[in-house]
Amino acid sequence: MVHEVTWPTWKELQSNTIIVVVASVLIAAIIFVMDFGFGITGDAKSMWKGAMGFIYGLF
Repeated sequence: MVHEVTWPTWKELQSNTIIVVVASVLIAAIIFVMDFGFGITGDAKSMWKGAMGFIYGLF
């Protein structure tokens, strides 16, 4: 298997890295917007304040 491996070129590695970073940022932004939208209920005594509200509430 050592002789059958083809490694990506530096240019391919850079372009694939950019694709992964952009996709990760987009997915994180979508999750943040969904969490923010569903987490805010308008009630200060609400049990659910989103994932970040839950995490900050622990400390």
